[in-house]
Amino acid sequence: MRAADDIEDYRASTIGAYVQVPHGLAFCACQDLWGFSFWGRPSRADVGRILPLIDLELHPSVPPHRSAVDFRHLEHADPSAFMALAQYLRRNVAMIGRQHTQVAVVRPDGFLGMIVAGFHDVIGARYPVRVFSELPAALAWLGHTALGADVEGTIDRASNSSDGVLQLRRWLDANTAGVTLERASRAIGRSPRSLQRALQLAGSSFQRELEEARVRRAKHLLTATDASLTEIGYEVGCASSQHFSVMFRRLSGMPPSVWRAMHGRRRRHGQRRSVSGR
Repeated sequence: MRAADDIEDYRASTIGAYVQVPHGLAFCACQDLWGFSFWGRPSRADVGRILPLIDLELHPSVPPHRSAVDFRHLEHADPSAFMALAQYLRRNVAMIGRQHTQVAVVRPDGFLGMIVAGFHDVIGARYPVRVFSELPAALAWLGHTALGADVEGTIDRASNSSDGVLQLRRWLDANTAGVTLERASRAIGRSPRSLQRALQLAGSSFQRELEEARVRRAKHLLTATDASLTEIGYEVGCASSQHFSVMFRRLSGMPPSVWRAMHGRRRRHGQRRSVSGR
């Protein structure tokens, strides 16, 4: 499938194309096979970006067709995101029933897969739905085995770009001081250019990810230690206490001292700890 430059490009030439948004994509492999996919930890905003693309396949000018919904790489179900999708499907259940001749849903493993498997039962789908654990089997049931490799490869490549962002976040959680894009890229086995492209697709940037990791680490230290704000600022990699306070307030909506007062836990005598854990 062709990668559309953006949503408008996808609207202009939909058949045989896909468009990627953070944590998801929508595609039209052929006139008879449309679909969408979510992976990682999609937010309500991510769902909001996909819904107008689903609208395209529900337009009266589009012939009735089959649809594939791929959640294989889903890692977390944001309740607000699932609610937005459920509300959309309920509002359009009659139209979807007219436009969709079959819908195949590919679920992730574990408890999250159980939630996905029962999703269409909850919304009261009026069209044939089957749940699968593998995408090729789902596409075979839809009668599009020949397109399986293309569709699966497209989704896997797109979701892998998000995997790079997840790897970066995990690494930054343990390395917030003295960090550069080049050092982080080497640590997770990607080139700086590839990592920046993955971050852009995820609607983020290296600086944003670094600052968010620093704030996550600072929040832990604010509650788990009695270290001063200056000590914590230096520990997470900030050049000065002022830099730390400004960054923390911008991302958290309050100064670190206020956050500590609201979330810190009292410690019994003898339990005082520094940032080193002593």
